[in-house]
Amino acid sequence: MITALKQRDPGEAHRTATPLELFVDLASVIAIAAAATGLHHGIAEAHLQEAILSFLLAFFGIWWAWMNYTWFASAYDDDSTQFKLATFVFLSGALVLAAGVEEFMVAHELTLVVAGYVIMRLAMVWLWLAAAKNNTTHAATCRRYASGIGLAQIYWILIGIVFWQWTGLMIALFCLGILIEIAVPFWAEKANMTPWHRHHMIERYGLLNIIVLGEMLLAISHAIYAAVSGGHLDAELIRLAASAAVITFSLWWLYFSREDHLQSRDPNRVFIWGYGHVFIFAAGAATGAGFAVMVEILTHHAHVPALVGHLSIAIPVTIYLAGLWLVRDQFYLSTANAAILPVAAVISLATPFVPFAVEALAGVVLVAAIVRTKRLAGADGTG
Repeated sequence: MITALKQRDPGEAHRTATPLELFVDLASVIAIAAAATGLHHGIAEAHLQEAILSFLLAFFGIWWAWMNYTWFASAYDDDSTQFKLATFVFLSGALVLAAGVEEFMVAHELTLVVAGYVIMRLAMVWLWLAAAKNNTTHAATCRRYASGIGLAQIYWILIGIVFWQWTGLMIALFCLGILIEIAVPFWAEKANMTPWHRHHMIERYGLLNIIVLGEMLLAISHAIYAAVSGGHLDAELIRLAASAAVITFSLWWLYFSREDHLQSRDPNRVFIWGYGHVFIFAAGAATGAGFAVMVEILTHHAHVPALVGHLSIAIPVTIYLAGLWLVRDQFYLSTANAAILPVAAVISLATPFVPFAVEALAGVVLVAAIVRTKRLAGADGTG
């Protein structure tokens, strides 16, 4: 029996992430870590194309399900028993998906991943139908979400479980499914934008970014262990760990700036901000995988040259910086200040081809963080 969910006030004071949302994030941590580990091993074993494609497909499913739940909860988390039970189903699906990520990354077996994803999405269908009940303002929007998500799951079951094979055609059909999923919110929100809470969403996205930065911290700890485990200090691994720590801190610094990420409820900017974060999140997880690849290279366990390791760090860092420009800086900074991150991104992409590549990359992102902070402080008179 579906009962109506109560709408949250989009202007509610002191709205923060709930313990239930943080509990859901734990499942995302597991799934993201599995995807990053698969990417790391795939690159280290010289299976570059397969590893990158598998990572991107798996990460999309993890991020997309998390994102849809998060925006829904911002508008309709009424702390009811129904909401909690549906969230438990959602979380269970996330664990099933996480359990299947490794098998997908290694053997391209998609059954568990799709099964987990469909469980998560069917929980969302239930929640959207509950939000539509007795909702005169947003009923059409909620029903569009429910029907669009439901139809998309039929598509995933057909191509992901019934007909799936690792072929170019099926991968193209997989990408078509991604486009279908992405189109659902565009179509649904045209009926009437859901009453999400702006500050709550900024916090929720920031928390997920901390999760992906955690993948970098985990790789740094592995580098430190490898540097001291042989009975003597390995200078190269120490330099890698130190440089990786600077890169991670600088990326955190650049993301968590003083200005709000989302200063407008304009639909176009909201969609760019909401969707564009996938580049930041995926790049953050991939950077952690890149650090792990370099540890494998320096300990002589990888089957790729050092250049591949350097590129596996520099490319995702470049994407992270470009993603921050896409979702934030292009809208809210002057032309000169908005150019800081694109310039840093271009220079970052060149660092694999210079001596001490990781150290050079660390210097680039740290300087970008310092320059951006100082210029903005000077612009608002606080410098």
